[in-house]
Amino acid sequence: MDYVDVIFAHRPDNTVPMEEIVRAFNYVIEKGWAFYWGTSEWSSREIEEAHHVASKFGLIGPIAEQCEHNMFHRERPEKEYNPLYEKYGMGTTVFSALAGGLLTGKYNDGIPEGSRFATHKFLKKTAKSWQETTEGQEKIRKVRELSKIAKEELNTTPTALALAWIAKQPQTSTVILGASSPQQVIDNLKALEVLPRLTPAIMEKVEAILGNRPKEVGPQGRPALDKYRSAKL
Repeated sequence: MDYVDVIFAHRPDNTVPMEEIVRAFNYVIEKGWAFYWGTSEWSSREIEEAHHVASKFGLIGPIAEQCEHNMFHRERPEKEYNPLYEKYGMGTTVFSALAGGLLTGKYNDGIPEGSRFATHKFLKKTAKSWQETTEGQEKIRKVRELSKIAKEELNTTPTALALAWIAKQPQTSTVILGASSPQQVIDNLKALEVLPRLTPAIMEKVEAILGNRPKEVGPQGRPALDKYRSAKL
C-alpha cells in the first residue's frame, strides 16, 4: 500500500503539543502517504484547537472524527461535536454501531454458546453486565421493542435497523463494520435496503423507544486558545 485516503490520530496525546501533532500529520500528507487526516475519540475542544493551529500556520486540519456512535451512545457525536460539523465541514467515521453486538438482539436471552462474548474473558464480563444490571436489562428491553419494529414494519433484522439508523444520522459519513463470517457481512449490508425505508414516522417510533435523544445545543465554549488567537487578530 503506497498511501491511504485518511490517516487517523487514534486517541489524543496530551503529552505532545498540538502544533507538533498537526505538523506531523501534515508531513504525512505532504509526503503523499495520506490525502487527509482525522481524529479518533478526541474532545470537541481538542479538535477545535487542532483547527486553530492549522489555520494559524496554513496547514490542513482534521476532516473527520472516528467515534463511538450507536443507539445507546449518542451524547458526544450528536451534542458535543454538533458545532463542529458545519463550522469545519467535518463528518464522523463511526465504530461500535451495534453497541458491541447488543443491538443485534442475539444477547437478549443470555450469551449464545460459541459467540465471541462466550469465549473472550473481557467481552464475557461485558455481556454478563447486560443481563445482571438494571441498566443492561433496560437496554435489552429496548432492543426487544426495536426488534418488533424491524420485523413488523420493515421486514428486516434488528442488526439492519441499527446500522441503517446510524447511517441515516446527518453527521455520519462512514460506518465501520465488523464481521466474523461471510454471512455476517451479508446481514450487515441489508442495512442499505432498509435505509431508504426509514421514514420520519419510523424514526420517531425508534426515538420513542430509545428515549435518549440529546438536547440540541448552540456553539459550545471555545477552548483556551489565547496562544494561537493572537496571531489571527
